[in-house]
Amino acid sequence: MLFVALAGAHLDGHDFVGEAFAKGATVALVQRAVNGPWPVLDITGGLLPDPAACPQPVCLQVPDTLQALQTIAAYWRSKCAVRVVGITGSVGKSSTKEATATVLAQRFRTLKSTGNQNNEIGLPLTLLQLSSAHERAVLEMGFYVAGEITQLCDIAQPQVGVITNVYAVHAERAGSLADIARGKRELLDALPAAPDGVAVLNADEPMVMEMAAHTRARIVTYGMAEAAHLRASAVESFGLDGIGFQLEHAGQRVPVRVPLIGRHSVYTALRAIAVGVAEGMPATTAAAALAQPQARDGLRLKPVPSLHGSLILDDSYNASPESAVAALDLLAELDAARHIAVLGDMRELGAYERAGHDLVGRHAGSRVQLLVTVGQRARWIAAAARAAGLLAGATHEFETVEAATEFMRMQLRAGDVALIKGSLAMHLDAMVYQLANKDE
Repeated sequence: MLFVALAGAHLDGHDFVGEAFAKGATVALVQRAVNGPWPVLDITGGLLPDPAACPQPVCLQVPDTLQALQTIAAYWRSKCAVRVVGITGSVGKSSTKEATATVLAQRFRTLKSTGNQNNEIGLPLTLLQLSSAHERAVLEMGFYVAGEITQLCDIAQPQVGVITNVYAVHAERAGSLADIARGKRELLDALPAAPDGVAVLNADEPMVMEMAAHTRARIVTYGMAEAAHLRASAVESFGLDGIGFQLEHAGQRVPVRVPLIGRHSVYTALRAIAVGVAEGMPATTAAAALAQPQARDGLRLKPVPSLHGSLILDDSYNASPESAVAALDLLAELDAARHIAVLGDMRELGAYERAGHDLVGRHAGSRVQLLVTVGQRARWIAAAARAAGLLAGATHEFETVEAATEFMRMQLRAGDVALIKGSLAMHLDAMVYQLANKDE
């Protein structure tokens, strides 16, 4: 019923007010005049009109429609008796959100943010889906600049905060590692004091553990470290069939088998189980929830059948040095005729740009038999891979996705497994689509 006209970089919602009314909206929230016959009531003073006496359709004018949307969402969240779990970190937010929602849904009626609704627009839209039936909400929180997570927390009022890690992701905008850590820490600053507030921290990440001194919440740690409250040991990879590990918690040892792929996914599982335990679930129940096939729903890295009996690991949504290293490790774990990596530029690394690409290249040098790079920055990956021992004839560098795709069409054969990964702006998803859907 309510259309909120947001002004974006490319489109302005004010240009679509008429279309919104034609499709059934009765009220439009605007911040400037719009073309049309509809009455405009200025409510900048905060006085709302009597709905019974208000004409329909009608435009309500406010100073800032985005701020108004956030205010509405914060108000609605305050009316809902729900515990909110906020999740942030440099890598692994989305997979952790999915896994955590899967665990909590075993006991609580749970709402989760969908897609990439992790910002100043998406998070309010998610909260506006809350109803009296919901008992838990799991929200991903993105970060680019200082104060951003504080703003999201002002709206969502989380009781549980999960920090995955601190890496040089979006460093071009976010700043140094110290700046990124401070930005992520805003989630912990917003948590209520124990016992109501719970901070779930990665025991294997020193920059995350340093945040423990900055929260009044109860601390729950996870990781491989001996001191972690929830500790994983004996981690085993079963390729595309998932991972297994021993979970140690409160004197218990619980065997866990989950369909999450790659050894690095043990951290995703531990975070989700830790939240479940923090919310009163037995560790065995939380772990069992992750054993279900749907636990891998929503994960961004997906196996896709490709040409001539080959397989693609589609991880084209985004890339950072750390996530690329983890994906290369997964690739190397799989049985394959050849391990192939198609790696594109990693954007927004700022001062860490060259070092990040070099790190990935060195890792690729010992993980693949064929390396294809796309973009100017990715040439650093190829150079570092050769320096690490990969034969010069096994690296192929391209400027465009189209050229790299044609090369891959000629290269792929039965039994090959090819990882495709790069920043979203590289559009490597187009390569995945072409290789998975074109006639052989």
